[in-house]
Amino acid sequence: MTLPARIEGYAIVSEDGMLADSHGVMPDALKFDADQKYFADGLDRCDAVIHGRHSHEMQPHSPRRYRITVTGAVASMARDPNNSKGILWNPRGASFGEAWSALGLSGGSLGVVGGTAVFGMFLDRYDAFHLTRAPGVRLPNGRPVFPDVPAFTPEQVMEKHGLTPAERETLDATHDLIVTVWRRKK
Repeated sequence: MTLPARIEGYAIVSEDGMLADSHGVMPDALKFDADQKYFADGLDRCDAVIHGRHSHEMQPHSPRRYRITVTGAVASMARDPNNSKGILWNPRGASFGEAWSALGLSGGSLGVVGGTAVFGMFLDRYDAFHLTRAPGVRLPNGRPVFPDVPAFTPEQVMEKHGLTPAERETLDATHDLIVTVWRRKK
């Protein structure tokens, strides 16, 4: 059984740490061209992505990526009938290592793209987490990026799990859109 050599998360969140509204929909207020480009470029460097059944990245290269979709619709694992490079995985029925091995990749890198539960699964495994904040956007009763939000901020949750802020990059100065890359303490 193999595991990815690197695991990186990617998310844009509102000021209150939400990645979707109360209906589970990512609102237009969280969609910025510069962040979408950063996200797509990051995933292009990953060998595979993982997400829940309601999350997806819908980027130009999405169909080329190996993917694991987390779902309770299968007992353990199954080939994704809609994607020849994908598998459906139920964490209650198989380990993550088994799911990764089922993709047929040796080592490689994994991009985690959500939702809440999936982001939470990897808190102790991330090598890096790319967190973009959308200033001025609040999503009351929305879907949080991590399970412990909003009791704690996303930054507090990552610190609790051994990640520290590293590089910061302004993606869009007009909208004051900044991504911070959080890295695992060595």
